[in-house]
Amino acid sequence: MAVTDPALNRRILREALREARVEADMTQRQVADALEWSLSKIIRIEAATVSLSVTDLRAMLQVYGIQDPATVTELEYAARNSKGSSWWAEFNDLIKPQFAQLLSYEGVASEILVYSPVIISGYVHTYDYAMALLTERTSEEKARRNADLRIKRYERNFESDKGPLIRLNVDEATLMRQIGTPAVMRNQLRHLKEIAANPRVDLTVLPLTAGAHYSTQHSFTLLSFSSGENDLLYQEAAVGLLASSDEIEYIARYRECFEDISARSASGEEAVALIDGALERFAAG
Repeated sequence: MAVTDPALNRRILREALREARVEADMTQRQVADALEWSLSKIIRIEAATVSLSVTDLRAMLQVYGIQDPATVTELEYAARNSKGSSWWAEFNDLIKPQFAQLLSYEGVASEILVYSPVIISGYVHTYDYAMALLTERTSEEKARRNADLRIKRYERNFESDKGPLIRLNVDEATLMRQIGTPAVMRNQLRHLKEIAANPRVDLTVLPLTAGAHYSTQHSFTLLSFSSGENDLLYQEAAVGLLASSDEIEYIARYRECFEDISARSASGEEAVALIDGALERFAAG
């Protein structure tokens, strides 16, 4: 997986080097002594809080006895691209670690699957919809910055010429639930119609008559990768939860759930018709 995001590359190095140290049966102190480095340097590298030069990486790999050319090449690439800040760095104080991981992996995903049963997904919020939602639970300043973050995220995922296929399943209940004024809802619903015309987006609408399913009450996002990496699952919660790619059976349940609700959903002109129906509801407001 060729990754350009510095934060994700630091995490790739952290996981690989931690695993290598454990397999070598060495403590962080022993590694520091072997390399004549400070213990704090090893700790920071394994915490993914600092970048790592290729020279230092090679020194660590030598201590761990790692010589496989493919592994060395992959980790050297990660080291070269571990410097700098992620695009969301200005919003770091607003972002939980699990969500930061999701943002990192979005940049290398080949497919993003999104389902939200309560409100329209944050992936596609208009600024006013986001503000109407966020000002109910935080200060106006933080709400504005969160709304700015959502708009920048939208631009990266939806407005670039290249990017992942985005399968967005919109629950009809989210179209009917008023967030903000009727004018805010009209603008948000028109925005969804524009998104439906994007060739990289497969927008479907799950009707109110579809019944219960595996994730009836909870939002989730699935990321797939063309490199063959396992899917990643992010579940909306108070702090957010990013499932490990090793939890294959657990993640598979949500893949099956998404395919199930997609099969029950309206697509194409039928999906747009349901959005138009919601627009009519707010037309007189």
